[in-house]
This record gives sequence, structure tokens and C-alpha cells, in this order.
Amino acid sequence: MHMHTPTFHVRNLPIYGDTILSPMAAYSDVPFRAICRQFGAALHYTEFVPTEALLGDPNPLWRRLDVHPASEHPMVFQIFGNDAQQILYAAQRIEGWGADIIDINMGCSVPKVSEKGAGVGMMRQPKLVAETFRLLSTHLHVPVTGKLRLGWDEASENYLEIAKIMVDNGAALVALHGRFRSQKYRGQANWDAIAKLKQSVNVPVLGNGDVQTVADIDRLKAHTGCDGVMIGRAALGNPWLLARVDREQLTFGQITAVLRQHLHEAISYYGTQDGLQNINRHLKKYLSGLALKQFLRAFQAVETITEFEKLLGVMETAVPATIPIAELRKIPYFCTPVP
Repeated sequence: MHMHTPTFHVRNLPIYGDTILSPMAAYSDVPFRAICRQFGAALHYTEFVPTEALLGDPNPLWRRLDVHPASEHPMVFQIFGNDAQQILYAAQRIEGWGADIIDINMGCSVPKVSEKGAGVGMMRQPKLVAETFRLLSTHLHVPVTGKLRLGWDEASENYLEIAKIMVDNGAALVALHGRFRSQKYRGQANWDAIAKLKQSVNVPVLGNGDVQTVADIDRLKAHTGCDGVMIGRAALGNPWLLARVDREQLTFGQITAVLRQHLHEAISYYGTQDGLQNINRHLKKYLSGLALKQFLRAFQAVETITEFEKLLGVMETAVPATIPIAELRKIPYFCTPVP
């Protein structure tokens, strides 16, 4: 997004734009972030990495902190843990790997994370939150931020208390997913809570939850006054949302053009076999709701880039590039995908 004036600052770091790709395990990787950056994502978060994986020898989890070679800044490295000193050591180790910001995940609701006192489990330990942010903001050169939920459950709503502790100990930004740990992704996100958070802290606030359309982006900003909108699952197969373009406004040709670009990013980064496996995960999202299940099944069986490209060409021949997505949803394409 080309802007002359920053939308907000994370400490001294200018952020241009207000749509931000949320950190998502198994999805917020280098190839997908490259696509989202093209559509104006103002900040990029990595998938989260456990601190213990960053303290030992090189291992596959380190790859989650790769940065796109074509420059991918500002870049947020997200980590999680349940020991303040270990979190500091891990953060110090990775600070020079390309991070512009280091973020502490305090929102993950997965039991194997949260029940060990990490992720949203940190929110049950105010002293741990205070010590973690004090240590990191004292010893790191880059800004430190955190992403949290409303609390563990409705009986222990404490996001305002935790956010205050974070900011008092040096946090430069707070992101809030407006749900409790107990809700996971169910129910309605509480935008009123995001508004209260924005009114209670003197650092930028990112709002997260229930953003599906362009109208939702603007409604969330208007309702809460938040500085930026964090978009997660709704951006999968739909990076146009980050550019404030609704999927229904697209043509089929626009979808396949970005799908082809995503394929090449995945192959370039992962290699052929892993790249094809990776793109198939996203393919389901790109073709979601488009009556093209036969093609989807066929794509999952291909083993080479040539086969994938050929099948993509067949699909593009079967479905007119100019057909609007809104119309394609209504048309059952019962064509045989492979000649």
C-alpha cells in the first residue's frame, strides 16, 4: 500500500496501512505472506514458534522465522513460552534474523500450549506477563508486542488488566482477539471489548475477530477506534480482502492468476513436492464455494508442476475467466477435469 503518512507507529516504527495478516499456524508462511503483501498487508506475523525450539540446535521450527528474500518488512516474529527468562533468551537469539518486532503469543487456545501456561495460559499469570515484557523491553532493540484474548473463560475476563501490565512493562502494541479461550473460534467476537481496550491504553491496538468482508473492516474500525484490523481465516484463499476488495467482486480469472502466482511462490520456497502439498492446502480456500469439487480432487492427485499447470489450464478452459465469482457460485460445473 503506497502511503506518504504512516497509519500508526509501533514505538518508532512507521506502519503504512491498517489491514494486517493475522498469525496462523500452518498458513502464515513465506509464500502466502508474499501474496498478502502484494495486496497491502501492512504488517506480517510469522507462525508462532515455541521458545524451547529456539534455544537448542537448528531444527525445522526455525524455518517459521524465514523472511521473504524480496524484503518483507515490517516483520513480526511471534513466539510463545511459559518462562520469562527463556522467552528473553529466545528473543535475543532471533532478534537479528530479520525481526522488526517480536510478539508474544498470549492467545493460542490449543490445550497442549495453553494448559502448559503458554499462549492464552499466560493470561492466568500476571506476574509472568509483567516479567516477560519487562525483560524483553529492557534487553531488546526492537519493539515488543503481544496478542491476547479476553481471558481464559467468562469467569476470568482479564484482558484490560493484562494489557495494562503489558504496556506498563514496555509493550509497544496490543492485539486483541475478542473471544475467550473457552470459545476458541465459536460465537461472536466482542468488539465492545476491543473498544474498551483502545480507550484504556496509550499504544496502538489491533482488533481481531469476525472480519469477513470489506464492510466488516470499516465497521470494526468505526466501532472500536482500533488502529489496525487483523484478518485471519477470512484472508485464506482471499488475500484481496486485505486490499479492501470483496471476493464477490472478482472474476474467476483473477482468482486463478493469484493461484498460479501462489503456486510459483510455494515451489520456489519449498521445492516441488512440498510446494505442491502446500498449495493444495490453500487451493481448497481459493476454490471454496465455487462448485469445482471435481477439480479439487484432481489437483490433490497431481505429482508434478507440469500436471498442476495442465490441470489449471483445463479448469481455465472449462470456466470462463470473465465470469464473476458471484455468478460462478450459482453454476454447477460438472465437467470432467482431466481429458
